[in-house]
Amino acid sequence: MHLLLDTHILLWAAADSPRLPQQARDLLLDPDYQLAYSVTSLWEITIKRGLDRSDFRVDVEPSVLRRELLEHGYEELAIRGAHALAVGSLPDLHKDPFDRMLIAQAGVEGYTLLTSDHQLAQYPGPIRTV
Repeated sequence: MHLLLDTHILLWAAADSPRLPQQARDLLLDPDYQLAYSVTSLWEITIKRGLDRSDFRVDVEPSVLRRELLEHGYEELAIRGAHALAVGSLPDLHKDPFDRMLIAQAGVEGYTLLTSDHQLAQYPGPIRTV
């Protein structure tokens, strides 16, 4: 089974932050799951870091984060046309375009989106809230 990490889960995991819920830690260590991140998250981190958003501060540059994720066996999920089109079929529950893309990608690819955002859990599809 594939777990697609949302951006905050990804940042918290990369920083070994105490904000990462224990349930998420357990899932990230479970060998039954293939961990994945989306280039959408790298894009979001780069943009929001440039805006000096405090919740997107990371100790490493996004390019270093990417390299480390790949070295640790994370799968990188690119944005495809099917993902962009799937965003259009999502209900209008959440305005954040990055989150909407992650939801669309999870749905198209059959991955489970791992998030701590309870608003995202309102969407139909493979979403797991921790």
